[in-house]
Amino acid sequence: MEFKEAVKIALQSLWANKLRSILTLLGVVIGVASVIAVVTLVNGANVYVASKVNRYGADTFTISKQPQIITSYEQYRQFQKRKNILLDDYLYIAENCRHCAQVGAQQTVTGKIVFGTESSTDTVIRGQTYAMPEMQNMNIVQGRGFTPTDDEHASHVALIGSDIQENLLKGEDPIGKEIRVDGVPYTIIGLGEKQGKTLGQSQDNWVAVPLSAFQKTYGTAKTLTIYAKAGGGEQVLESATDEARQLMRSDRHDRPGMEDSFTLETSDTFVGLWKSISQGFEAVAVAIAGISLVVGGIVIMNIMLVSVTERTREIGVRKALGAKRRDILIQFLIESGTMAMAGGALGVILGMGVAQVVTVLLGFPSTVAIWSIFAGLFVAAGVGIFFGVYPARKAADLDPIVALRSEM
Repeated sequence: MEFKEAVKIALQSLWANKLRSILTLLGVVIGVASVIAVVTLVNGANVYVASKVNRYGADTFTISKQPQIITSYEQYRQFQKRKNILLDDYLYIAENCRHCAQVGAQQTVTGKIVFGTESSTDTVIRGQTYAMPEMQNMNIVQGRGFTPTDDEHASHVALIGSDIQENLLKGEDPIGKEIRVDGVPYTIIGLGEKQGKTLGQSQDNWVAVPLSAFQKTYGTAKTLTIYAKAGGGEQVLESATDEARQLMRSDRHDRPGMEDSFTLETSDTFVGLWKSISQGFEAVAVAIAGISLVVGGIVIMNIMLVSVTERTREIGVRKALGAKRRDILIQFLIESGTMAMAGGALGVILGMGVAQVVTVLLGFPSTVAIWSIFAGLFVAAGVGIFFGVYPARKAADLDPIVALRSEM
């Protein structure tokens, strides 16, 4: 029997028993769908994390009171005991770090923005030194960014995200307009590039003002984050981080042998942490998929055994007409593999659909990995062939005389 004919018979068998086929392939569909969905979402998150890291640059590092990602309440309590990082710390690093090509600082709060009769109450308000928009690769699509003069004179000027323009200014030209940031008037001088949503949360609902003006409103006692750019390769970054660490320890009087009273993080820190998290997600997905595929494979084997029983007379006729044991074996293996491949294809479609629904509803980034589609189909076919071996051997070993005596 030709391969094409065997595949055709398998598909006809699936179509003739639709409900049985759906129930048979359910395990394979769930297994493949779960892997495709998780891989698609993790791959999208990897792309997102990489884009965020690249936004700051691989040669940028931060110095903060505590890590940006905390995994336990005990850690949080421990980090809260540290001294705040203040403006003097930033100035000390900016003046003395010889390996740092650029140094900036930022503080954030959530507050109320008012323009005319329109207002928003959950806007991120950033206090930034003049270098920060450039260090964050924030493209100013209209107007200009901050200057050293804005910092020095605590100028009441502001940069805004696209949400502020669209929701408060109703799409008007924002340059020169006056907004109130927690009651304090600021003149808009620049509009940031639209960044979209992540996990359903807009990345464009923000207002940035000079750090000096920010601290006049919110005080100087709050902790800030220092950003530094090494301006070179890995060796320069290592020199810059080592120098910045020593400067901070000296400035904060950390004793020799004691751990840092601050957190210094590079892009590798975020990427490494995310990789460990994403690998955990993938491991869980593989475990779920493995169980589902084993169950699906057992069901396929049972259905193929039923099929062998139903087609015993047909097998006898074929053997009587000269079909070899090898022909019968290959036919049933192709049929079980085709059944599983059909389930794999449905699983791929379902998995991509689930990932897309999560993206639409929650804003979680998703990117289809082409290799995962082929891997899903390959594994599904492998499961079908593996669990089809026993039924195929049973069919191939039937005695033609006994098979011909079988009732149809």
